[in-house]
Amino acid sequence: MIGLLVSTPLGIVLPESFLRSNGFAVLAAFVAINTVMYLALAVAKMLPKIYVTDWFSHRDRRRQTRSIHPDRPPNA
Repeated sequence: MIGLLVSTPLGIVLPESFLRSNGFAVLAAFVAINTVMYLALAVAKMLPKIYVTDWFSHRDRRRQTRSIHPDRPPNA
């Protein structure tokens, strides 16, 4: 049994020729990119929300309400 452990090639489950093929390298790159994207999305979900309207000034808002229910006068 000790002889089997010493003479095992690098690819224990899959043959070494398959592990060094271009197809396996493409698959490994896809899995790596997918993992990084999933990690970035998980971190972004933990951060507080960012509202784009906070970055711009509020000069484009109306000075008067255009509601059918007018505001109360300031004295009342």
